[in-house]
Amino acid sequence: MIVLSKEKIPIQKEQDVILFRNRIKEVATKIGMSLVNQTKLMTAASELVRNMLRYGGGGITHLEVVSRNSIPGVKLSFIDEGPGIQDITLAMKDGYSTGKSLGLGLPGAKRLVNEFDIKSEPGKGTTVTIIRWKNGL
Repeated sequence: MIVLSKEKIPIQKEQDVILFRNRIKEVATKIGMSLVNQTKLMTAASELVRNMLRYGGGGITHLEVVSRNSIPGVKLSFIDEGPGIQDITLAMKDGYSTGKSLGLGLPGAKRLVNEFDIKSEPGKGTTVTIIRWKNGL
């Protein structure tokens, strides 16, 4: 995978989420991603960035334009230093929530993207990385 561009966007408050979403839309449009794939990416990113704010107290996002076999995509990383996730397997099950939500966030986000990776260490934070390819490979 080749990284074509990379930017870091801090998320500390709700207004940062709007700026982040707008930037994703700009980048996805620029690489020619279809509206359907843009919507899937934006929905997953919205859920993950809100989780980062709600559970991790904010953090840093990385927005990258990547390419594999000449196919462009958008890679997003969400990094927080919050309490971490005690049981990732459980957190990835539909309906599981430590908050007052439906518990569809992490598994729902995973279904909307082509690649999904989560790493978490209790007491140290969580990193989620997703990729949505232009043509939805």
